[in-house]
Amino acid sequence: MAAAGGRGAVRVPVRGLTVLYDAECSLCTHVRDWLLRQPRLVPLELVAAGSEEARRRYPGLDHDATLDDVTVVGDAGQVYRSTAAWIVVLWALREHRPLAHRLSTPTGAAFAKGAVLAAAKWRGRQSRQGRQWGGSAYRRAQGWTYDPPQGWTYAPPSCDDGACTTR
Repeated sequence: MAAAGGRGAVRVPVRGLTVLYDAECSLCTHVRDWLLRQPRLVPLELVAAGSEEARRRYPGLDHDATLDDVTVVGDAGQVYRSTAAWIVVLWALREHRPLAHRLSTPTGAAFAKGAVLAAAKWRGRQSRQGRQWGGSAYRRAQGWTYDPPQGWTYAPPSCDDGACTTR
């Protein structure tokens, strides 16, 4: 798996990975929850992309881009994006490392890229449709909050000031 930047990061052992995910995307939070349940060979930290924590840890990253494209940062500064990010995350999981090795071949990489593009297209379509149910990108600014044990909950804005919008 190639790392960005040409710093020789391919030769540096990976002892930990940080996955930056869109905390306001239902698909992304579903994958995050799945990752947290998986047995790991390499420790994974999951940090909300674009958050203050992500900006503090990785000041040199384009944090707007991390909201559009999954980004994984290795403990020695390796940066993986898009298909390479998914492959390195699978590589970190005990039960999925063999799959990661298959996906890192030219044929496997083409398959992995197609899967990542399909997920991105689905995610973008859900977001553009502005749905507030099943599979959409729920936004905190619209009154949605996420609690891992409970899932997404909606608290509509108060109409006390008469400024409520209706659909």
